[in-house]
Amino acid sequence: MDNARRIQYLHAMGIDVWIPRDIKLGEQTLINSGGAISGRRNTIDLAQPDWQTLQSEVELCRKCALCETRHHTVFGTGNKTADWLIIGEAPGQHEDLQGKPFVGNAGSLLTEMLRAIGLSREQVFITNVLKCRPPGNRDPKPEEAENCNHYLLQQHRLIQPKIILAVGRIAAQTLLQTDEPLSKLRGKKHAFHETPLVVVYHPAYLLRSLPEKRKAWQDLSYALRIYNEIKG
Repeated sequence: MDNARRIQYLHAMGIDVWIPRDIKLGEQTLINSGGAISGRRNTIDLAQPDWQTLQSEVELCRKCALCETRHHTVFGTGNKTADWLIIGEAPGQHEDLQGKPFVGNAGSLLTEMLRAIGLSREQVFITNVLKCRPPGNRDPKPEEAENCNHYLLQQHRLIQPKIILAVGRIAAQTLLQTDEPLSKLRGKKHAFHETPLVVVYHPAYLLRSLPEKRKAWQDLSYALRIYNEIKG
């Protein structure tokens, strides 16, 4: 992507400053349990669900009452061997109707946020903590998140990402098992099952709070820096 195109994407986010950076995507490295960097992905345990089986399990899931009100489950979309795993809290109305995560205005802004750091939606994998929409777009209940936890863990296992973006307060608190406010979770390197995790604002919040877009750019830049450090 050339400089002019990057600047265009940053302007779409409301950011006027482009910060030069070196982005090299596609290399496959992995943090192992000892913190060392490996040049290949771990072997997948064939006893565990594969993508097709896991997606079928989600589509047929009836673990909680959300199955009674959903139109579609929202499994996730994108690159199934992505370096970047993007996790939101739960599907909204548009996602429920289309069966895809982050669509509508918030989804469009997320696309621009990713493009600002040189990523397309096809290069990342996007999913949610919950695979079904809570009625009225209410916050997920703890037991609902627990019911979906297996599916998210299996997605994480299959993808083996290098970095995770937790999008919004609910996703961050659920993944990190904390009640700390978003303001205290931003700007820090966390971990989800040994994968580095960075907390970013939810695009729906940014659409309501335009001045915070600059902070969102800071979060994305920080995540990109961690990613590049992992790659070496």
